[in-house]
Amino acid sequence: MTTGTSPQGLSYAVRRSGRAVAFCALTIGCGTRDEGKYPAGIAHFTEHTLFRGTKRKSAQVISGYLDKLGGELNAYTTKEEIVLHATVLKEDWKKAVRLLLELATEATFPEDEVETERGVVLDEIISYKDNPAEDVYDRFESLLFEGSPLSVPILGTCASVKRITPEMLRRFVAEKFVPSRMVLSVVADIPEAQLEKQLLRLLPPEATRPPVAYSPPGAKKKADAPVGEHPPVGRSFSTVIDKHNHEVNAVMGAKAPGLYETPERLVCAMLSNILGGPASNSLLNKELREKRGWVYGIECSYTQYADTGIIAISFGCDKANLEDCKKAIGRILNRLQEKPLSEAQMRAFRRQLLGQIAISSEAGEAQCLSMGKSMLAWGSIMTPEQTRAAIEAISAKDLQKMARRLFAPDALSTLIYL
Repeated sequence: MTTGTSPQGLSYAVRRSGRAVAFCALTIGCGTRDEGKYPAGIAHFTEHTLFRGTKRKSAQVISGYLDKLGGELNAYTTKEEIVLHATVLKEDWKKAVRLLLELATEATFPEDEVETERGVVLDEIISYKDNPAEDVYDRFESLLFEGSPLSVPILGTCASVKRITPEMLRRFVAEKFVPSRMVLSVVADIPEAQLEKQLLRLLPPEATRPPVAYSPPGAKKKADAPVGEHPPVGRSFSTVIDKHNHEVNAVMGAKAPGLYETPERLVCAMLSNILGGPASNSLLNKELREKRGWVYGIECSYTQYADTGIIAISFGCDKANLEDCKKAIGRILNRLQEKPLSEAQMRAFRRQLLGQIAISSEAGEAQCLSMGKSMLAWGSIMTPEQTRAAIEAISAKDLQKMARRLFAPDALSTLIYL
């Protein structure tokens, strides 16, 4: 892998792979938490409307530009990033990169096209509310981070999206889409030196503005702070909302380590995987689904932001089983706090997590997107050897200490949709 920063301040990461397909991504350090004075949802609306026309291409041309090559073009918005990404045959990777850069630096936001896309986004907001499993998580996160920009829903609201104008979109992009906030990542079966050289030649004139200093929120946090030295989690909550649904949807969770809390964030990632990762032997899945048959699915997710994070246990069940599910989850969480895992269990869980990471690293798109996020956050990417060493260093006591931090009664919050 080769990484660097262009003279314009744009970071990049390229990696050679053995695939006939190239994966390209442009990660921009600008998400929902950066909306500030703008209406809620403008970051997500910007992501949608970038595709509605540039100085050189109409919306129709953009829509079919990579399709006719058999490629794919997509994008998504998070609380902290907007990501444009494309998948093409390796010989077309330069066309994909040119298009991503053009969308980010030359979008024009024509009024008629903005109005068309507004209807699409409003429908997305409405349809999202019809999915209680997703809506309950969104509401939980808003309650957990109440008073912070992280509490704002990524989609915004119908009222806020209706206030967004083409001029607002142009100002938002001019302020936020600067080279120092951008990372280009490419995974393709091309020598890395050649990839790097050609990629640097692709930067458009619009990317030659003077570099603007950019530091993600929380980036100055002491990276080697020991476990336990973290901001207070604030007051927990337990909220029940009657949605008149057939199924109960519930989220239990707490604030968790952020991107710059190392090694805490890796300990939290392992704990989340042990509790409710994708494997069928996760503690929650074994107890609530495989043994009891109370849920179709239950998972534990861990999301890291620059200055904080969120760990959340999400599940749906029959109303008659809700209390039994809560008690079973409570017993598992208490056990993790009270008794360290055995060394045999730790070896198994370390090996499982390392295997999952190795397998996911073989997925080119996931790898490309991960490279962009890592470069944006740290300006570097952990090697497989560094990752293995960090995971091997996690002890049973580290996990116990993290469980006590996250799942103490004054830290754990619950939101239930009945």
